[in-house]
Amino acid sequence: MPLSFSHRAESITQAEIRAMSIECDRVDGVNLAQGVCDTPPPPLVVEAAAKAMRDGFNTYTRYDGLPELREAIAFKVERDSGLKVDPETQVTVSAGSTGAFYCACLALLNPGDEVILFEPFYGYHVNTLLSVESVPVYVAMQAPDWTFTREDLERVLSPRTRGIMVCTPGNPSGKVFTPAELQIIADFAQAHDLFVFTDEIYEYFVYDGLKHQTIAALPEMADRTIMISGYSKTFSITGWRIGYAVSSPRWAQMIGYMNDLVYVCAPAPLQIGVAEGILNLPLTYYRDLAIEYRHKRDLLCSTLTDIGLIPSVPPGAYYVLAQVGHLGHPTSKAAAMDLLRRTRVASVPGTSFFEGPNQNQFIRFCFAKQLHELESACRQLSTLPASV
Repeated sequence: MPLSFSHRAESITQAEIRAMSIECDRVDGVNLAQGVCDTPPPPLVVEAAAKAMRDGFNTYTRYDGLPELREAIAFKVERDSGLKVDPETQVTVSAGSTGAFYCACLALLNPGDEVILFEPFYGYHVNTLLSVESVPVYVAMQAPDWTFTREDLERVLSPRTRGIMVCTPGNPSGKVFTPAELQIIADFAQAHDLFVFTDEIYEYFVYDGLKHQTIAALPEMADRTIMISGYSKTFSITGWRIGYAVSSPRWAQMIGYMNDLVYVCAPAPLQIGVAEGILNLPLTYYRDLAIEYRHKRDLLCSTLTDIGLIPSVPPGAYYVLAQVGHLGHPTSKAAAMDLLRRTRVASVPGTSFFEGPNQNQFIRFCFAKQLHELESACRQLSTLPASV
């Protein structure tokens, strides 16, 4: 047999997000494609990490993370959701929230197991499932508010359904799942004995008086929920790769073992920096973060509306899906490339987030930029006529 890629690798492609970032670099444009979050980290977090390096926190940690960070995460979960967590048996620190999800999938899913994703979905969730030979199944939500029903879930259920992924606030839609919607998912998961994987990385990016709620805090849901989050976005440290999973002790140990196998541990001094931020940044930090990003959202959505790219205004996260299907391009990739050519502003084609017909109706913009850079992007976008 000739040398070849594994059958797993054959199903994995480069994320369109990264591909558009490369195209943006080629024209020296403004990258509103990738959620790099290039705003400055809190100085307290950076200084604590630097001090940890000087103080000798430079070796392997326990497979599930330093006690300082696990304890800080447990404190944070109880403070924000009322859910009591044992830092010794329920918290796994991993290489970002993406790493935490990968380890959870390795621990809990078998080849052929199906996991329900809400469309529009985050492409890394899809590729992670494919990498462990599980099968993503899609529930298409309805724009502009991205709604769904219990019947939508029941229609995709099969004997092989093993779990459901809830990304709230959502990437790429910015959807904040309501308490009623979370209850629908909880009832569905309990009725069919499913895991619920959550991606809550944007939990502090919530606007318009809404509040983030974790499904793990609902009655009878803590045991079957794998709560995944991290501080890449909240502290603007996407390159540090510090995320975590919180779950029942009976799942957490194996998730931790998988974390040890794949990553050994997350970077030790950076764990100390994140723990310092969790414990010592005032709650006003998170309030001010939401205010800042709401302003950026409104600036970008106003600009998109003015040029005829009607946005689905997001109540959370820091992405905007804008309609481009009316522009006459054959694909959303063609629309994104034309926009980049004409304005030097990069976006992401809807093919990254949709399996169904909506994939050519939308492109995604990211507003996690320093304000002067976002204002520059908006000025460049505004050179287009309203009809584009």
